Amino acid sequence: MAGTKAATTKLTPAQKAKAAADARKVIARNKKARHDYHIDDTFEAGISLMGTEVKALRMGRASLVDGWVEIDRGEAWLHGVHIPEYAQGSWTNHGPRRKRKLLLHKQEIEKLAVKTREKGHTIVPLELYFTGGRVKVEIALARGKKEWDKRQTLREKQDEREAQRAMSLRRHL
Repeated sequence: MAGTKAATTKLTPAQKAKAAADARKVIARNKKARHDYHIDDTFEAGISLMGTEVKALRMGRASLVDGWVEIDRGEAWLHGVHIPEYAQGSWTNHGPRRKRKLLLHKQEIEKLAVKTREKGHTIVPLELYFTGGRVKVEIALARGKKEWDKRQTLREKQDEREAQRAMSLRRHL
Protein backbone atom coordinates (compact mmCIF):
# COMPACT_ATOMS: atom_id res chain seq x y z
CA MET A 1 0.00 0.00 0.00
CA ALA A 2 2.88 2.36 0.73
CA GLY A 3 4.33 1.60 -2.71
CA THR A 4 1.18 2.78 -4.49
CA LYS A 5 1.17 6.05 -2.59
CA ALA A 6 4.77 6.80 -3.59
CA ALA A 7 3.99 5.91 -7.20
CA THR A 8 1.02 8.28 -7.38
CA THR A 9 2.96 11.27 -6.04
CA LYS A 10 5.82 10.86 -8.51
CA LEU A 11 5.55 13.20 -11.51
CA THR A 12 6.05 12.03 -15.05
CA PRO A 13 8.46 13.98 -17.28
CA ALA A 14 5.48 15.50 -19.13
CA GLN A 15 3.95 16.69 -15.85
CA LYS A 16 7.28 18.18 -14.77
CA ALA A 17 7.56 20.00 -18.10
CA LYS A 18 4.01 21.36 -17.74
CA ALA A 19 4.69 22.52 -14.17
CA ALA A 20 7.88 24.27 -15.34
CA ALA A 21 5.99 25.95 -18.19
CA ASP A 22 3.22 27.13 -15.85
CA ALA A 23 5.71 28.61 -13.39
CA ARG A 24 6.04 32.38 -13.37
CA LYS A 25 9.36 33.45 -14.90
CA VAL A 26 9.93 37.16 -14.24
CA ILE A 27 11.50 39.12 -17.11
CA ALA A 28 11.49 42.64 -15.65
CA ARG A 29 10.33 44.42 -12.48
CA ASN A 30 9.56 48.08 -11.99
CA LYS A 31 11.00 48.74 -8.52
CA LYS A 32 10.76 52.48 -9.07
CA ALA A 33 6.96 52.27 -9.35
CA ARG A 34 6.63 50.84 -5.85
CA HIS A 35 8.88 53.64 -4.58
CA ASP A 36 7.05 56.46 -6.39
CA TYR A 37 3.43 55.29 -6.00
CA HIS A 38 0.93 53.93 -3.49
CA ILE A 39 -0.42 50.76 -5.15
CA ASP A 40 -4.23 50.56 -4.84
CA ASP A 41 -5.16 47.62 -7.07
CA THR A 42 -3.32 45.24 -9.40
CA PHE A 43 -4.40 43.49 -12.60
CA GLU A 44 -2.84 40.80 -14.77
CA ALA A 45 -3.05 41.60 -18.47
CA GLY A 46 -2.00 39.81 -21.59
CA ILE A 47 0.06 41.81 -24.04
CA SER A 48 -0.05 41.81 -27.82
CA LEU A 49 3.52 41.35 -29.11
CA MET A 50 5.38 40.67 -32.33
CA GLY A 51 7.52 37.54 -32.68
CA THR A 52 10.82 39.40 -32.40
CA GLU A 53 9.63 41.03 -29.16
CA VAL A 54 8.90 37.63 -27.61
CA LYS A 55 12.35 36.38 -28.66
CA ALA A 56 14.00 39.44 -27.12
CA LEU A 57 12.01 38.88 -23.92
CA ARG A 58 13.08 35.23 -23.79
CA MET A 59 16.64 36.57 -23.65
CA GLY A 60 15.51 38.43 -20.49
CA ARG A 61 15.90 41.97 -21.77
CA ALA A 62 13.28 44.62 -21.03
CA SER A 63 12.78 47.78 -18.98
CA LEU A 64 9.51 48.96 -17.40
CA VAL A 65 10.95 52.06 -15.70
CA ASP A 66 9.40 54.70 -17.98
CA GLY A 67 6.21 52.75 -18.71
CA TRP A 68 2.62 53.82 -18.24
CA VAL A 69 -0.81 52.64 -19.39
CA GLU A 70 -3.32 54.76 -21.27
CA ILE A 71 -6.99 53.98 -21.85
CA ASP A 72 -8.00 55.10 -25.35
CA ARG A 73 -11.41 54.41 -26.92
CA GLY A 74 -12.11 51.39 -24.71
CA GLU A 75 -8.66 49.81 -25.20
CA ALA A 76 -5.66 49.74 -22.86
CA TRP A 77 -2.26 50.64 -24.35
CA LEU A 78 1.15 50.19 -22.77
CA HIS A 79 3.53 53.09 -23.53
CA GLY A 80 7.21 53.71 -22.80
CA VAL A 81 8.24 50.11 -22.13
CA HIS A 82 11.61 49.34 -23.69
CA ILE A 83 12.02 45.93 -25.34
CA PRO A 84 15.29 46.08 -27.29
CA GLU A 85 15.45 44.91 -30.88
CA TYR A 86 16.13 41.22 -31.40
CA ALA A 87 19.75 40.79 -32.52
CA GLN A 88 18.98 38.11 -35.12
CA GLY A 89 15.89 39.93 -36.39
CA SER A 90 15.71 41.17 -39.96
CA TRP A 91 13.53 43.84 -41.54
CA THR A 92 10.63 42.41 -39.50
CA ASN A 93 12.16 43.72 -36.25
CA HIS A 94 10.01 45.83 -33.92
CA GLY A 95 10.41 49.37 -32.60
CA PRO A 96 11.90 49.24 -29.08
CA ARG A 97 9.48 51.74 -27.49
CA ARG A 98 6.35 51.24 -29.58
CA LYS A 99 2.96 51.23 -27.86
CA ARG A 100 1.55 47.78 -27.22
CA LYS A 101 -2.06 46.72 -26.74
CA LEU A 102 -3.01 45.18 -23.40
CA LEU A 103 -5.53 42.36 -23.32
CA LEU A 104 -8.01 42.97 -20.50
CA HIS A 105 -11.70 42.29 -19.94
CA LYS A 106 -14.03 45.16 -20.82
CA GLN A 107 -15.14 45.54 -17.19
CA GLU A 108 -11.52 45.85 -16.05
CA ILE A 109 -10.81 48.52 -18.67
CA GLU A 110 -13.92 50.47 -17.64
CA LYS A 111 -12.95 50.24 -13.95
CA LEU A 112 -9.44 51.52 -14.75
CA ALA A 113 -10.81 54.32 -16.94
CA VAL A 114 -13.14 55.54 -14.18
CA LYS A 115 -10.40 55.45 -11.54
CA THR A 116 -7.82 57.26 -13.71
CA ARG A 117 -10.21 60.17 -14.20
CA GLU A 118 -9.88 60.85 -10.46
CA LYS A 119 -7.14 63.27 -9.52
CA GLY A 120 -3.77 61.72 -8.75
CA HIS A 121 -4.46 58.22 -10.11
CA THR A 122 -2.47 56.56 -12.87
CA ILE A 123 -1.80 53.07 -14.22
CA VAL A 124 1.78 51.77 -14.12
CA PRO A 125 3.33 48.42 -15.10
CA LEU A 126 4.88 46.56 -12.16
CA GLU A 127 6.16 43.32 -13.63
CA LEU A 128 6.62 41.59 -16.99
CA TYR A 129 6.73 37.79 -16.89
CA PHE A 130 6.13 34.50 -18.70
CA THR A 131 3.42 32.19 -17.42
CA GLY A 132 2.40 29.09 -19.31
CA GLY A 133 4.49 30.19 -22.29
CA ARG A 134 2.63 33.51 -22.61
CA VAL A 135 3.86 36.99 -21.77
CA LYS A 136 1.83 38.76 -19.10
CA VAL A 137 2.20 42.17 -17.52
CA GLU A 138 1.08 43.07 -14.01
CA ILE A 139 -0.31 46.58 -13.99
CA ALA A 140 -1.37 48.63 -10.99
CA LEU A 141 -3.80 51.41 -10.32
CA ALA A 142 -1.62 53.80 -8.34
CA ARG A 143 -1.58 57.17 -6.58
CA GLY A 144 1.56 59.30 -6.61
CA LYS A 145 3.54 59.60 -3.37
CA LYS A 146 4.67 62.92 -2.00
CA GLU A 147 8.36 63.45 -1.26
CA TRP A 148 7.86 62.98 2.49
CA ASP A 149 6.01 59.67 1.81
CA LYS A 150 9.05 58.39 -0.07
CA ARG A 151 11.39 59.40 2.76
CA GLN A 152 9.12 57.78 5.32
CA THR A 153 9.00 54.53 3.32
CA LEU A 154 12.80 54.47 3.04
CA ARG A 155 13.11 55.12 6.78
CA GLU A 156 10.68 52.25 7.56
CA LYS A 157 12.63 49.86 5.32
CA GLN A 158 15.90 50.89 6.94
CA ASP A 159 14.43 50.39 10.44
CA GLU A 160 13.13 46.96 9.40
CA ARG A 161 16.59 45.95 8.10
CA GLU A 162 18.25 47.12 11.30
CA ALA A 163 15.74 45.17 13.42
CA GLN A 164 16.31 42.02 11.34
CA ARG A 165 20.08 42.46 11.65
CA ALA A 166 19.83 42.90 15.44
CA MET A 167 17.63 39.80 15.78
CA SER A 168 19.98 37.68 13.66
CA LEU A 169 22.97 38.82 15.76
CA ARG A 170 21.02 38.02 18.93
CA ARG A 171 20.23 34.48 17.67
CA HIS A 172 23.88 33.76 16.95
CA LEU A 173 24.99 34.66 20.49
